[in-house]
Amino acid sequence: MGVYLVDRVFPGATLEQIIEAQRAVVEMSQRFAARGEYVRYLRSIYIPGESRCLCLFEAPDAQRVEEVNEVARAPFTRIIEAVDLSPEEG
Repeated sequence: MGVYLVDRVFPGATLEQIIEAQRAVVEMSQRFAARGEYVRYLRSIYIPGESRCLCLFEAPDAQRVEEVNEVARAPFTRIIEAVDLSPEEG
């Protein structure tokens, strides 16, 4: 499995609209996973000064992440492979 970063720009969007887009992507990720097409939403970071949202997903490939975002109708500018450097818990 790889980690993929989805770069989104939301010019003029409210925080509520961004949260709604996030909910749609999370729900669609769960639907894909339930039917055996693994993809897992990990987290998002919103940068208000740039109207940008960076979202991390775990999936077998970028294509699966793109499909989830397209079906959820969540706009994105690019999807790239990333490395999640979050400290391990435990």
